[in-house]
Amino acid sequence: MKKFLSVLLILYLIPVCLPAQNHASYRIIKNQSGTNGMVVSANPIASEAGIAVLQKGGNAFDAAIAVQFALAVVYPQAGNLGGGGFLVAHFSDGRLLALDFRETAPAAATPKMFLDSSGNPVPWRSLKGPLASGVPGTVDGIFATLPHARLPLKELVEPAINLARKGFRITRREAESLNRNRENFLMYNQYPVAFVKNTPWKEGDILRQPALAVTLEKIREGGRDSFYCGSTAHAIEQVMKQKGGIITRQDLKNYHTVERKPDTFSYRNHKVVTMPLPSSGSIILRQVLSILSWYPIGDYGFASSAAMHLMAEAERRSYADRARYLGDPDFIHVPSDMLTDPEYLKKRMENYSPERATPSSAVSYSLADETTETTHFSVIDAEGNAVSVTTTLNGSYGCFVVVPGRGFLLNNEMDDFSTKPGFPNAYGALGGKANAIEPGKRMLSSMSPTILLAENKPFLILGSPGGTTIPTTVLQVIVNVIDFGMPLKEAVFAPRFHHQWMPDQIMMEKGFPQKTLEELKKKGHHISEARALGSVNAIMVHADGTYEGVGDRRGDNSVASY
Repeated sequence: MKKFLSVLLILYLIPVCLPAQNHASYRIIKNQSGTNGMVVSANPIASEAGIAVLQKGGNAFDAAIAVQFALAVVYPQAGNLGGGGFLVAHFSDGRLLALDFRETAPAAATPKMFLDSSGNPVPWRSLKGPLASGVPGTVDGIFATLPHARLPLKELVEPAINLARKGFRITRREAESLNRNRENFLMYNQYPVAFVKNTPWKEGDILRQPALAVTLEKIREGGRDSFYCGSTAHAIEQVMKQKGGIITRQDLKNYHTVERKPDTFSYRNHKVVTMPLPSSGSIILRQVLSILSWYPIGDYGFASSAAMHLMAEAERRSYADRARYLGDPDFIHVPSDMLTDPEYLKKRMENYSPERATPSSAVSYSLADETTETTHFSVIDAEGNAVSVTTTLNGSYGCFVVVPGRGFLLNNEMDDFSTKPGFPNAYGALGGKANAIEPGKRMLSSMSPTILLAENKPFLILGSPGGTTIPTTVLQVIVNVIDFGMPLKEAVFAPRFHHQWMPDQIMMEKGFPQKTLEELKKKGHHISEARALGSVNAIMVHADGTYEGVGDRRGDNSVASY
């Protein structure tokens, strides 16, 4: 296992560079230290945009805003203006903050909107096209963050405007992604869009987005209302009318970010700060880490069948609870106290055996799936302000609709609702009534921006994309660091696994010992191979006050610091 991890470190610590030639280019840095400030995001250009703001005197909130704007340009598959997300922050004075700018169902949404005349879900209706889009929250979330920043908005959005107008050089992964989705862009946009050209995209090509630059300039000049009440709102409403969507200007005007109380709990002398509902991550992390705290999992060893079996069994039970009980707390009562009570968790584990897997049919309920194209970034400044943000369009490039003349993609978050409780969705999974569609409701999410504190100061800032695998991805990095004593880059680069109750299987990346796989199968686990689980961007604060950042090997993630 150590040999495997060493090879990964060698492969992924090599910077990748292209000549600038008057266009923004990239230099991917997977692991770096700093003392004054650090940003780790899914794209090296976005990370550098955040650091530039810190160097100009901005704080972590300034940097987070600049990174969000930049990602909307340089990482279009998930960075966005037309999506939503969550922010968790720890101020240098000890205060905590959680902002919920998750998308909402339009006022005209109904529980049966994705069903046919027989009452069965229509494949892909909730995934592609404007009907799949919820009311976007990202721009409102940026303006909810702005009061905590220092610099004027103009200085935070200007780098993104320049990137959109002048263009930037794309990575190999980005070229492959654009080529793979060419037909979807053509199908849902009967007008030229920046993501389609006559020849296939290749690494180093320049992507220019002049229409997106116009939208960003309008935000710079007109603020939040330029997006939610002005000509951009009109453009969104028009594309909805033309293509069969239901978002109106009134939906956009009514949208608001919700400030929530961060969920906090302890794990082995660390304080975990994470996003509360409608993120399911807080419940899953608290449940599973509470269960793990009863066992000497560190003694079991990383990649041992004993450790993986215990974690999978805890995850199995937590994800069953997720499907049955969790949803938007502004619309339903969620028994959070019961779900995280130690006595309840002990009852949940009564039928746990260290020798045998528990059949998922013996656990209860079922789970609706989520698409995996999300993005996360972590920021810390010289004063110790720490910001953890996860944001998304849901699927890669959302619903594929680009708003005409505005250049940004709309999300397909409506698929994160249960389109028909108790009925398989497009992925063959079942959903619960707690997450059924209602006007104005926020769909359940797995996004889990998280900060760990040691002695009330930031120790670990992390998060990941990955749909329903996000909580288990964050969980494993925490356990790798705290229980298995791994250095941060090893903890992030290590192979991962995931169990979400249904389907009844452990999804597993390559790299685990064959002996472990055989022992898990003997215990009754079904194993399926996963190409990649999550893509963590993490920052650790060491005892001497220095920062260490790691961008996951599973993407173009990159660290920037000074």
